[in-house]
Amino acid sequence: MSVNLSEETECRTNLFINGRSVDTGNWTGVADPAAPETIVGYAAAATNDHSIAAVDAADAAFTGWSMTPVRERVALVRGAIAVLEDHSQTLTELLVRENGKIAQEAAIDLAVFGGRCRAACELGEQLIEPVYLAAPPFRTEIHRLPVGVVSIIVPFNWPLAILAASLPYALVAGNTVIVKPPPTAPLTVVRTLEMFAARLPEGVVNIVTGDNHAVEPLIRDPRVQHVVFTGSTAAGSRIMTMAAQSLTKVTLELGGNDPAIVLGGADLDMSTLNDLAAACFLTTGQVCMGVKRIYVARDRFDELVDGMGRVLDTYIVGDGLDSRVTMGPLHTATQRASVLDLIAQARRAGTEIREFGSMTDRARRSAGHYLLPSLALDPDPDLDIVTQEQFGPTVPILPFDDLDTLVENLNSEWSGLCSSVWTRDEDRGGDIARRLRTGTTWINQANAGACDDRAPFGGFRRSGIGREMGTDGLLDFTEPHTVTFRA
Repeated sequence: MSVNLSEETECRTNLFINGRSVDTGNWTGVADPAAPETIVGYAAAATNDHSIAAVDAADAAFTGWSMTPVRERVALVRGAIAVLEDHSQTLTELLVRENGKIAQEAAIDLAVFGGRCRAACELGEQLIEPVYLAAPPFRTEIHRLPVGVVSIIVPFNWPLAILAASLPYALVAGNTVIVKPPPTAPLTVVRTLEMFAARLPEGVVNIVTGDNHAVEPLIRDPRVQHVVFTGSTAAGSRIMTMAAQSLTKVTLELGGNDPAIVLGGADLDMSTLNDLAAACFLTTGQVCMGVKRIYVARDRFDELVDGMGRVLDTYIVGDGLDSRVTMGPLHTATQRASVLDLIAQARRAGTEIREFGSMTDRARRSAGHYLLPSLALDPDPDLDIVTQEQFGPTVPILPFDDLDTLVENLNSEWSGLCSSVWTRDEDRGGDIARRLRTGTTWINQANAGACDDRAPFGGFRRSGIGREMGTDGLLDFTEPHTVTFRA
């Protein structure tokens, strides 16, 4: 939906290139998922030339930024974070309106952006001194050099938190960056980064919004040395194919069909059930690291289903700015239709689907992308609702009899992002967790609230390539440079 505008709108964002706001004269409307007929604002629509200009700016700024001492880079990033604190309420409300998530989640998204930036700054000291290898016949130094221009492509669901898993690490390491915000929810990212980038030297952080064709130079231009993408496995494959033409390094954080294993001895009290439900239905189920299916010991199946149902019956679905609401709409009509298709296929195959909770009167009367939370009970394991990432508010629960077989099967699947084990015996849970080949395995917890930002995050198999955050995430934005002398 591209439009030419002359009148003022509630929120209109431009590009940000080389320290300046760039008015393209063409904008794309951003709809409210809770009321799709309502336009929240307009984001500038870039052309190929704008994207090339952003690469030009980042490339020109790289030498100066990379040669800036690490401690000075860290101080500048810390100062850029501080400027955001006075705008948190306005940004929270804007994120709810364009994204659909509830206000509490939007506030956390903003807070995590700041927290992850500070965590990256704390790791900067690791880049100051080289590693020395002093054993005859050589005397060797290993330096960590920044890679160059980095493009970061951000998804809609937790845009600022996910951006901060890479942006501050790239900057602290000495790289310059171009950020591509999500096309369906770009406004808050742009507003946040405009303030952030204005506190850094020109060209160090650039922002480009536009359609896929317009932003292709952010991936294909040979001056771009590293592309970071978070999104679906299919889209990640396309990104990797484009980047391969110039042998550009990629970090891909992709789909996760994340299993939770509930053991026979698990404590299914209300605290655990609330945690498990939140792990499934956070952000209306639209979180890559969220629980997408639950495997429970057969003799606890009915107890778990009944307990989850009691929790989900307290859910109130509606507009995220309504303080009573605990779950908002899906982000797009397309994703809502996709989830409904999975449910319909399961029903046709004889699976019992139970819906829970209630909608506000306003939600029921609206055209918003709402769905009640639901559980698919003991579906055929070959159904799409089990084998594919639903990315919505429906979760299958399947009984299991043999734990070893279940673990073996899970380790052979396409997905390998996250998993969780729920048990009263943490030692046994840890033993099982260490056998699971996923990037992260949690014990008695799952999803974003359980993510330890000091540790690397990423996936096995088709769930991704590379790691973000922690020391691994910082070093991933550098290249080792070996200097060897004769001893």
